[in-house]
Amino acid sequence: MTFDRSTKIAPSILAADFANFGAECEAIEAQGADWVHVDVMDGHFVPNITFGPATCAAIRPHIKGVMDVHLMIAPVDPYIEAFAKAGADVITAHVEATPHIHRTLQAIRGAGAKAGVALNPGTPASAVAELLDMVDLICVMTVNPGFGGQKFIDMTAKIRELRALIGDRPVHIEIDGGVDPKTAPLVAQAGADVLVAGSAVFKGGSVSDPAPYGENIRAIRAAAEGTYV
Repeated sequence: MTFDRSTKIAPSILAADFANFGAECEAIEAQGADWVHVDVMDGHFVPNITFGPATCAAIRPHIKGVMDVHLMIAPVDPYIEAFAKAGADVITAHVEATPHIHRTLQAIRGAGAKAGVALNPGTPASAVAELLDMVDLICVMTVNPGFGGQKFIDMTAKIRELRALIGDRPVHIEIDGGVDPKTAPLVAQAGADVLVAGSAVFKGGSVSDPAPYGENIRAIRAAAEGTYV
């Protein structure tokens, strides 16, 4: 997993067909997805329950590229090793989910994964100012975490602030929530390079008819890169 600031589209399997996860992962990659985003929710830190390490381990053989695991759980630390063993390339923890986020990020890197930190809409960029040399990715939530399909919350000022704080460090800025061809240019121009999209990627397609996935991915990418018509 090499670092670059090109636009990366990371479809969230939260919007996929749960009965066909392996095939869905293969389909979105074949249609141009750069990363596969896995939203892990615990019904405690967020008001929903999704997947655990076993699901990640099951889909890992079906993913050729980056498996990006977003932990919306508390506590985080007891589960880091299990998700790393399940094949997560990136493990992201919420700064709001643990009183010792620095230790959590150390543990993620210690387990062999890239370390991400996520910020809820109400959490300022300054919350990660002392963590910039500990992270490989900062995830800016543009919805309140817990459910897919929510309306985009404009966090462009926060993204610009983070981009300035990061400077020349090899740290990705990821956007999660309400990303589509209309909102992608806003976040990309502000400095984001990894765009998570769920319903905006999976709408209109299926494992048996994956072509719409590719059309949706290309539309989001083109919008982010300023070539969308």
